[in-house]
Amino acid sequence: MRKTFLTLTIIAFMALLSITSFGQEPNKKSAEARENLKEAKTNVADAKQNLNDAKKDSSSEYKKFKKESEDKIKAHNKSIAEFKARLANEKTEDKAKYEKKLAELDQKNSDLKKKLDDYKEAGQEKWTAFKIKFNHDMDELGKALKDFTIKNKN
Repeated sequence: MRKTFLTLTIIAFMALLSITSFGQEPNKKSAEARENLKEAKTNVADAKQNLNDAKKDSSSEYKKFKKESEDKIKAHNKSIAEFKARLANEKTEDKAKYEKKLAELDQKNSDLKKKLDDYKEAGQEKWTAFKIKFNHDMDELGKALKDFTIKNKN
């Protein structure tokens, strides 16, 4: 009986000791957890603000690009209309060839306008790829119109 009492006393003492020592650890851990939570909330708020800023920058960049591209498309339309007016004075054999080329250039210009209007913002990588390809196509159309002008002047 004495042995049982001694064993129970030792077990009770160890249980009390472990409960007391764990009682202080959770307070430290919970304080650290609260601090980490505050820091995480601050990081989330900063990340949301950065995301909003990036969206605004991207949106304004897109709007600026779209405006500039629409201006170029209008200039191309104007050039094509001027060429069509000049064709009225051309010989009949050259006239058909020039009309066909103008129709192709006009179609390319219309296709570029449609691409620009149909584009939906879908991330920075896709935007960059779209912008590069669109600028390339726009430059090619501009060169073709310039070459057409040179051919027409001769």
